[in-house]
Order: sequence, then C-alpha cells, then structure tokens
Amino acid sequence: MSNQTFKFKQFEVNQDQCAMKIGTDGVLLGAWASIEKQPFAILDIGSGTGVLSLMLAQRSSAEVLDALEIDAMAYEQCVDNFEGSPWGDRLFCYHADLAEFTEEIDDQYDLIVCNPPFYSEDYKTENTQRDLARFQEAMPFEHLIESVSKLLMKDGVFCTIIPFKEEDQFIALASALNLKVDKRTRVRGTINSEIKRSLLEMSFCEPARSDDKNVINTTELIIETTRHNYTEDYINLTKDFYVKM
Repeated sequence: MSNQTFKFKQFEVNQDQCAMKIGTDGVLLGAWASIEKQPFAILDIGSGTGVLSLMLAQRSSAEVLDALEIDAMAYEQCVDNFEGSPWGDRLFCYHADLAEFTEEIDDQYDLIVCNPPFYSEDYKTENTQRDLARFQEAMPFEHLIESVSKLLMKDGVFCTIIPFKEEDQFIALASALNLKVDKRTRVRGTINSEIKRSLLEMSFCEPARSDDKNVINTTELIIETTRHNYTEDYINLTKDFYVKM
C-alpha cells in the first residue's frame, strides 16, 4: 500500500505519516463490526490513520466517536483525516497511551473496536515507528483486554481482528475478565488457503446459570476466488467503502 491518499467512496485518508498503512484487516473490521445496538459512543483503540473511526462514522449515527493513538505522527494525521471528513464534528482523537487513557477517563463506550498490533516475532526492523505500530509488545493482548473490560459498558460490544493462530489464547484471556465471544468470522484469502484472521465480537457474560452454554455464531469469509477477483461475500461487506466495488 502506497503512501498516497487512499480514497474511499465517502471520505479520503492520508497515510504518509503513519507507519501502518491502510490494509485489508482494518477495512474488514470497520465494515464487519456490529452496530446493531445503535451505539451512542464508540472508541477506536490504536487508531493509526483513523480509518476504523471514519468507517464507523459513515455506518452509524453515533454521536461520540473517540480514537486513541500513541504515536505522535500518526495522531496528527488522524486528526487531519477526521477534520477533512464529513463527520469531523463527531470525531475526536486522543494522543495518549492505552493505560493512561483507561486510568484517567471516566467515560465508557457502547462499542469498542481495535485492529491491534500482533506480530510477535523476535526480530525488529530499523523503523522504530513501524515497530511500535506492528509488534505485539507495544500492546499485549492482556493489556488490551484488561483495558476493554474497564472501558466497555455492561451491555456494550467489543470487536477486533487477530491472527487465527492466536484465537484460542485471546478468547481464554478474555474469558478470565468475564468477556465471551458472541460472533466470529474466520477469514481466508482464497478457498484453498489457510485461515489467516479471526474477526471477533465480544460482550460481557451474564450471570451464569447451570443450563447456560455459550453458543458462538461462527462463519467464514473468503476474500478472492482468483487474484483480484473478489467473492460476493467480500464485495457485499466492503462495497459501501471501496471505490471500485
């Protein structure tokens, strides 16, 4: 993905100051995240360019759309992208780290979304900014889930996208903080490729009853049939955003 402005149908996103450029993961999450409960207040953790917040501003009538970004350059770009959008009056970005934000803010949110850094390999690149955005140690899953458990309203929804290989661990960590998976979509590049990503929708567990069983609504999404030939499911999910869909 180039540094140039990324043009969606209803907004544009500049990304030359952000280490992590717009990619499939973020667009998938922005299009997939549930707004069925008509959230009043939404939080985007680790906003980067702000694309998730912008997509949710387009999709919802939420009056509060807060974003959180620790990297100074990405924060500035996110603010500029918000101000240049049709929904600038509803969008606000905080320049803070997640622990600081969680400790200091009194608000809670109906919907929290996060496209977290999750590359936990031992090596690092020479690009410190990209490392901060990309590597799991910048926002460990435990830290993310603990913060979500404090910032999410009791009847709120948390949506995220993670590597499929991390799904069991992530669900176990969430369960320890009383969060359960209600819906998940597992993503393949093509029908013959391995599952690469898991889109997860989570909420707080209700008081347990002996006959309760957590039934997870599980689906699968295949992105392409062949190179640049997209499946009907993927087109239907993203057609409100991608210009060429």
